[in-house]
Amino acid sequence: MAAASTPHMPAPLSGGHSGPQQFLRLVGFITLPILILDQLSKLYIARHLALHQDIVLIPNYLDITYTLNPGAAFSMFAGMPAWFRSSFLLALAAGAIVVLLVLLFRDPRLNLTSIALAMILAGAIGNLIDRLWRGPVLDFILMHYYGYAWPVFNVADSAITVGVVLILLASLKPGDGRPTVD
Repeated sequence: MAAASTPHMPAPLSGGHSGPQQFLRLVGFITLPILILDQLSKLYIARHLALHQDIVLIPNYLDITYTLNPGAAFSMFAGMPAWFRSSFLLALAAGAIVVLLVLLFRDPRLNLTSIALAMILAGAIGNLIDRLWRGPVLDFILMHYYGYAWPVFNVADSAITVGVVLILLASLKPGDGRPTVD
């Protein structure tokens, strides 16, 4: 007869997988594919487009535009001294990656929140690779409506944004598998 889980003991992981195995699955099936897509897309853009070159995909809506962003999201900190901006953004990304890894490893159950954290992890690592390799982050997706444009972004930024939206959705849904505090 199987023992039922009590409020003080976590329920078995989905599919009977151990914590480290589920952690590796999250990283292997979510984080790594997004990270690879991010890096390959940036490599393709850097090799095949000139800086600031624009290719219209859907007129008045979607372009590929090769840009380099020395700042953070929406070019925050772009006006700060380069030494401060670089140090701050590298430390911030490294700290975020450590926190995300710890959160995923401590509670690797497959749920909306863990999927979101794995996506955010991919985005953080992707943009950190750019900062370490190039200095600025390579952005290339330009969404716009005629003259109204969203800031240019990349696959890593998309993963972070979708991950944050998923966390917000998970926080609205009761009983989504997140741990409870006694």
